[in-house]
Amino acid sequence: MNLRYTLLYVDDVAATLDFYERAFALSRAFLHESGDYGELSTGETKLAFSSTALMRQLGKTPGKPTPDAPVFEIAFETDDVAAAFDRAVAAGAKPVQSVRDEPWGQTTSYVSDPNGYLVEICSPVQSPSAG
Repeated sequence: MNLRYTLLYVDDVAATLDFYERAFALSRAFLHESGDYGELSTGETKLAFSSTALMRQLGKTPGKPTPDAPVFEIAFETDDVAAAFDRAVAAGAKPVQSVRDEPWGQTTSYVSDPNGYLVEICSPVQSPSAG
């Protein structure tokens, strides 16, 4: 099996795609003509969004994300965490944790998107050396 996409429920799919394009330099792969579904290219797995209105029409009741009590996070890996953090904030992300070096050798930072989803911006995790 392959992980096809991660799907987040948002009120405005087009605005969310626009934010992720500006904040994280992602490319729009698809926006349905209804405006209720869209995808961003992120490699083999898509980051997708569905409108909360569509989910309610389908009998689901999506909850609201809360960055200070998250149940998951999206993580974007980059070699320049500080520049990516600044770009995301300039695009409208809310800072949650400034850039910091972690004891395990990774650099991390966190923002929340306009929908309240927690997004980690981090450097690659360094594999421990065999020794």
